[in-house]
Amino acid sequence: MTSTQTIYQLLDSRVAAALAAAGCEGVPAVLTPAARPEFGDYQANGVMGAAKARKQNPRELAQQVVEKLDLAGIASKVEIAGPGFINITLDPAFLAARVSAALGRQDLAVPHPAPQRVVVDYSSPNLAKEMHVGHLRSTIIGDALARVLRFLGHEVIAQNHIGDWGTQFGMLTAFLVEVEQGADTEMALSDLEDFYRRAKQRMDEDPAFADTAREYVVKLQGGDPHINMLWRRFLEVSMHHCEAVYETLGVGLTRADLRGESAYNDALPGIVTDLQAKGLAVESQGAQVVFLDEFKNKDGEPQAYIVRKQDGGFLYSTTDLAAVRYRVDELKANRVLYVVDQRQGLHFQQLFTLARKAGYADASVSLEHVGFGVMLGEDNKPFKTRSGGTVKLAELLEEAVERAFVLVSEKNPDLAEDTRWEIARAVGVGAVKYADLSKNRASDYVFSWASMLAFDGNTAPYLQYAYTRSAKVLRDAADSAVADAPVVLEERAEQVLALQLARFADALNAVAKDTAPHQLCAYLFELAVVFSRFYENCPVLKSEGAQRASRLQLCRLTADTLKTGLGLLGIATLEVM
Repeated sequence: MTSTQTIYQLLDSRVAAALAAAGCEGVPAVLTPAARPEFGDYQANGVMGAAKARKQNPRELAQQVVEKLDLAGIASKVEIAGPGFINITLDPAFLAARVSAALGRQDLAVPHPAPQRVVVDYSSPNLAKEMHVGHLRSTIIGDALARVLRFLGHEVIAQNHIGDWGTQFGMLTAFLVEVEQGADTEMALSDLEDFYRRAKQRMDEDPAFADTAREYVVKLQGGDPHINMLWRRFLEVSMHHCEAVYETLGVGLTRADLRGESAYNDALPGIVTDLQAKGLAVESQGAQVVFLDEFKNKDGEPQAYIVRKQDGGFLYSTTDLAAVRYRVDELKANRVLYVVDQRQGLHFQQLFTLARKAGYADASVSLEHVGFGVMLGEDNKPFKTRSGGTVKLAELLEEAVERAFVLVSEKNPDLAEDTRWEIARAVGVGAVKYADLSKNRASDYVFSWASMLAFDGNTAPYLQYAYTRSAKVLRDAADSAVADAPVVLEERAEQVLALQLARFADALNAVAKDTAPHQLCAYLFELAVVFSRFYENCPVLKSEGAQRASRLQLCRLTADTLKTGLGLLGIATLEVM
């Protein structure tokens, strides 16, 4: 039967109960994995703060807590260390039961928390151009979070808030009219970046064209059938480019997840009227502005959140308010995650503050900006082409696969070419994704082909190979693992591997709570490392009887956990590398 608590939750609740029984009601356990093996498996440090607050000897309080601590059948040893730390070593039989409970289950016996409806806003490319490397982080971080949240039993609603509205589309539709009159339209739209550049050049150099483009914006916003048709035609071509990138990345976004800026256009006048009625929006120099006392400028004055410009036009600040209201009122979200560049941090702080004030999201709805840093080149500057231009995401991924193909061909020249390309696609794309996801999302990181494609260290190829290795052990075992063979953990390397396997649920909960995929990467890397030590110290195929069957069970769960964990990051695994 699946436990309703993870290992961390179980120990945390038991230590907190013991603290309460020792007179420290409400004191947290402050539970952490042990820093070193000699400290056991977990360490509870809550006694230190409680003893200081009570002006009591911490070792004496720790002794009282240990006397009240019920870990029968869970821990084999509980010790007081130093000034009052409580070290907990888990019982091998308890760990074996956890491993056995997860074997053969698609959910790996991961307990589900109370389900929520979570909206994840991610990717959100500007359809005026092709996707570039700047879209990579939002797309893959959002996809990983959506996968993990779904695995934990939450209902996830993906929202691809595409940029498909505004003045740039007046420019593009005006240029498309010119192109239609004198050239092959499909050929002209085959390179969106070039099309956008040429349109922008016309806009900058020809005042008459610029006037026409502005007229087209008004016509587009007014629902002109012909301009609307051209706009939709351009969007279709642009989305086709995006979908090709999504397919290569293995990202699950579909047309059903699209809800771009244009979807909120009709709601914007009502948003401004509502803010006026609530005394939030006021006129300032002809614009409608909300002054937020919570945010001061350098002169100590409330900062302005503009919701309608002097010319009557709306901004993305207005659109984002409409999106909050839609996601709460229509989608019934309990939690909304915005996976957007952290340089937009102030905007989201202001957006969330105003959404609360306007009553569009009450305190029961969590609004979270999942910010991320910038991808840098090896010169520590924003990643660019050699000529200083924007790197198209499709071209980056193509290069990743080609580089991986060279590596695979060097290591396995006898494999069929089709097989080498299949491996190269999984390794190349996986390497790019993992190099990003394994970093703390708030940090900038340096993009390096050499490090990300390495077959050692914390990389996708290393983890993919660890899966292949564990799966090969099972294939090489003629009888494989008996489905109900008992797991017995006699050697320390077996116990360490079992402990790491049992921590999978806690790793996923940390990802979901902190919106931090790098914690899952760190977990999987540690799993691969301890599996390697287990494999070196505990012969599997050369062992016999019950010991052999037990070790095969550990290999099976390791393979399943690596495959599942990498899958939650959107990274493919291979049976042969």
